Amino acid sequence: MVLERVLEPEVMDSYEEARDYDSMGHHAVNTLFVQDFLKAGDVGLDILDVGTGTAQIPVELCRHNDRCRVIAIDMAVHMLDLARFNIEVEGFTQRIFLQQIDAKNMEFETDMFDSVMSNSIIHHIAEPLAVLQESIRVTRPGGLLFFRDLMRPASLEEVSQLVEMYAGEENEHQKQMFDDSLRAALSLDEICDMVVSLGFEADTVQATSDRHWTWLAYIPTVEKC
Repeated sequence: MVLERVLEPEVMDSYEEARDYDSMGHHAVNTLFVQDFLKAGDVGLDILDVGTGTAQIPVELCRHNDRCRVIAIDMAVHMLDLARFNIEVEGFTQRIFLQQIDAKNMEFETDMFDSVMSNSIIHHIAEPLAVLQESIRVTRPGGLLFFRDLMRPASLEEVSQLVEMYAGEENEHQKQMFDDSLRAALSLDEICDMVVSLGFEADTVQATSDRHWTWLAYIPTVEKC
């Protein structure tokens, strides 16, 4: 029996949630995300980070790439407060710019960004197709889309195994956050069907770890989907 998706709140907007999220052991995952993003091709100068949380990935990206500028968006005020602190501590206030924006309805011009990246926003959204559509709209022709998120396990037993493996040393709230996120994630088939509905090939989505899928695609240069 396939594990059904159980939604979690779209916006994680309490101080406790922001603090516990920021203090979890994301460094290895974030570093791999940035490395894979940069390996995907020419990411350009102007990059949008959708669902930035506490801006750990834009900070890591700026450490690895000294050319890019990042607009980082999120809806959660407490996440953005910690993001602002992280950016200031690392000295990237002239390269990373925060905005409180709904990813389902972005206030950006069409074709504005060279690349759009996102880590772990999709499982927060009840109807994530709108986020993907908006991300496509704001990416220039030939630009890169790079989305990575959790992949919903097939069983409750697998959820428990993944929580113990990757959050076993975290506090109880952090463990519960990870558990909730796994249950709220899309399955590989669900995200494949979604990108196909947008005009992209199913194989642009791949399972890239035991708990993640990655969508890597380029905007067509002739006509957008």
